[in-house]
Amino acid sequence: MSDASFIPFHRPSIGQEDLDAISRVLNSKWLTTGPVAQQFERDFAAYVGGKHALAVNSATAALQLSLDAIGLRPGDEVLVPTYTFTATAEVITYFGARPVLCDSLPGAFNIDPVDAERRVTEKTRAIIPVHMAGEPCDLAAIHRIAERYGLHVIEDAAHALPAAYQGRRIGAVSELTAFSFYATKTITTGEGGMLLTDNDEFAERISIMRLHGISGDAWKRYAKDGSWYYEVVQPGYKSNLCDLLAALGAAQLAKCDGFAERRRAIAAFYREAFAGIEELENPPAGEDGNEHSWHLFMLRLRPESLAVNRSQFIEELKKRGIGTSVHFIPLHLHPFYAAEYGYRQGDFPHAEDAFSRCLSLPIFPDLSHEEMERVAVAVTEIVDQTRKGVLVAA
Repeated sequence: MSDASFIPFHRPSIGQEDLDAISRVLNSKWLTTGPVAQQFERDFAAYVGGKHALAVNSATAALQLSLDAIGLRPGDEVLVPTYTFTATAEVITYFGARPVLCDSLPGAFNIDPVDAERRVTEKTRAIIPVHMAGEPCDLAAIHRIAERYGLHVIEDAAHALPAAYQGRRIGAVSELTAFSFYATKTITTGEGGMLLTDNDEFAERISIMRLHGISGDAWKRYAKDGSWYYEVVQPGYKSNLCDLLAALGAAQLAKCDGFAERRRAIAAFYREAFAGIEELENPPAGEDGNEHSWHLFMLRLRPESLAVNRSQFIEELKKRGIGTSVHFIPLHLHPFYAAEYGYRQGDFPHAEDAFSRCLSLPIFPDLSHEEMERVAVAVTEIVDQTRKGVLVAA
């Protein structure tokens, strides 16, 4: 299988308009945070329907700044799903606080609100729902828990652009929402993120803390209309997004609706191709009234029906020129979370079940119809050849 015919798990959708936007910034000679980043913030806020959008260098930084904004302190607890990338929980440890892991919904990937509520204590300060693969969490249930116990809700929406919950875009529902523009995301800046909030006080603090805790318009102290004078009002972070990356983000944002439409079409194709195959389980499409962003297409195997395990299935796809990935190893199965907090295998059975059977197929706007068909045929062929009771010729 030649490299040219290999279908990667992800391929970024970069066009001439993206290159032109970057070129304009390079030609302007202003490369760091400036007017382009500020315009990107305004455009993004308008797109999701939020009040304040604050551009940062990663979704991890957005989560960290969110926890800073709510005043998280040592000894506090924050509820997070075990089924997520480590960034969701690691930022909690930065404050000397404890990430309290929660199980997934039975047969699904997102956090189980019932399990989360069981884990609330007098130390709990916040809950971070993660919209896995772009499927919106049950935010109504999560908000009820938050109101009942006086908790903050910080959405990890790294996968959820442009998802919607009951008619409202993710980013305009909870008090704080973190987005990612990592290389594989719906829109990309290579590395980057955005923090959404309608809270004026949060927005003011985040704006200061993301750039060293410096007050005012210190970002433009080298500009013609800027001033050399600045004041450090807090020990902040280095989390700002530069104009060079913001230009790419703005150009990508203008195409976000088209990207999303294409992802929905690919997901629909896959779901139809795998429907009725007993050895496979399609990913949840989300509840009625919600819009899935289809950042990932997480297919699940039914291993009891197959003569190969998940790793072997992935290897067979690779032999056929199909790239895949696995999202994610639940946090409680990693050495740090086990050693630091005493979590063990078996603690979160629904998350473990989903993880043990899933693999993410290629899904990105530039995936051609021919490539989609190749992926579907390869998956179906492997199932046919490895179905228990089927003898495959050498």
